[in-house]
Amino acid sequence: MERVTATGAGKGAIEIGDRLQLFVDSYLIDRAVNTELRLHSPVPREVSFPFDLPWEGRHSFYVTVAKEGGLYRAYYRGAGNPGMPEVTCYAESRDGIAWSKPELGLFEIQGSRANNIVWMGRGCHNFTPFLDTNPAALPEHRWKALASAGPRDSLVPFVSADGIRWRMLREEPVITQGAFDSQNVAFWDSARGRYAAYFRGFREGVRAVLMATSDDFIHWTEPQWIDLGETPAEHFYTNATTPYFRAPELLLAFPKRFVPDRQWDPGHGEPGLSDAVFLTSRDGLHFDRTFMEAFIRPGHDPRNWTDRNIGVAFGVVPTSPEEISLYYVEHYRHPSCRLRRATLRVDGFASVRAGYAEGEVVTRPLLFSGGRLAINYATSAAGNVQVELQDEAGRAIPGFTLGECPEIYGDELERLVRWNGTSDVSALAGKKVRLRVRLKDADLYAFRFAA
Repeated sequence: MERVTATGAGKGAIEIGDRLQLFVDSYLIDRAVNTELRLHSPVPREVSFPFDLPWEGRHSFYVTVAKEGGLYRAYYRGAGNPGMPEVTCYAESRDGIAWSKPELGLFEIQGSRANNIVWMGRGCHNFTPFLDTNPAALPEHRWKALASAGPRDSLVPFVSADGIRWRMLREEPVITQGAFDSQNVAFWDSARGRYAAYFRGFREGVRAVLMATSDDFIHWTEPQWIDLGETPAEHFYTNATTPYFRAPELLLAFPKRFVPDRQWDPGHGEPGLSDAVFLTSRDGLHFDRTFMEAFIRPGHDPRNWTDRNIGVAFGVVPTSPEEISLYYVEHYRHPSCRLRRATLRVDGFASVRAGYAEGEVVTRPLLFSGGRLAINYATSAAGNVQVELQDEAGRAIPGFTLGECPEIYGDELERLVRWNGTSDVSALAGKKVRLRVRLKDADLYAFRFAA
């Protein structure tokens, strides 16, 4: 029996230009038959590094991972060893896989400056940097950060020219409405031409996410609760909201979902369990929860079945032409507390999937530029994908029908679609066009109309 879904995502045409489009929600979809949107969990890889230095420890957390040129940088709270203050630590890597903790010589601890500390003092509980891609940013402000001030009831700004030597931009708080004792993230939102910050608050006793925006990183709008639609309230301990670097108009979020009234290990001193979930936003305020299930589960390791684990780091980075990497903290409150890497195929957060019985999806009308259609897809040996281009009314465009598109099978990140041996669709650029995609035992992750 066919399963037909009319999403009602919107009736107007979507102007996509030559920008990458991901199937992470129903925004692009007008009609679906025998298909589903499928979430793909990242594959756990190696332990990136343990928090094993004397000034780090079992409470090390709130990690940021950023890539600048050929250098990967990690920033995180060092905490948990007796007699040690909270500090902001630094690690670096040339491939995102093998990491080192350089001796920076900036701050003294235990009578020595031979350490990887980039900040001490006010703000170390949750110092969260980002590389500012605002073209108007001053060179000496190329890196920025927000961190909680004093009693964790407000946020203060920091700046750096090199991401290593930091200073407080001003001592007066810039955001004061919220509960700032977890990770508070900020970034330059290039798609909307503003800075954006996402941080925690309590809404009717439930940990939730607030957002604010700024033109100058100093003066911020009144915080607003992000809109999660008609979904059950769940505790979001962190949010890890970030623009997707390959499609910056799309915001991805990886909240640590906290379940406070569960305790798997009665011998563990703190109650609560955690996993990570996946959200998306196309405007920065309204977030989609198509996928209520976990994005990253605690897994079989019993030390991840204790409180506040699976905290996804702020930042998604490429680690090869075929993969992207995320990082998350595991074994929190245990002596083995550490950071682990996990990977997905490029653009592979979610897909339109059809099983062995054929299915199809029809998009809303699209206005594109460019001359060729490329898809990111995967099939089984028996599966296939075919694409038809339709006019706004849903009529097949001659020369671009399903029958003129040979079956596509394989597993490729960027496959040009052809009809009658040609991939040229430039004659349709600027016109309202729908994609009709037929799938059999296949996933469609993303597409773009390329030059």
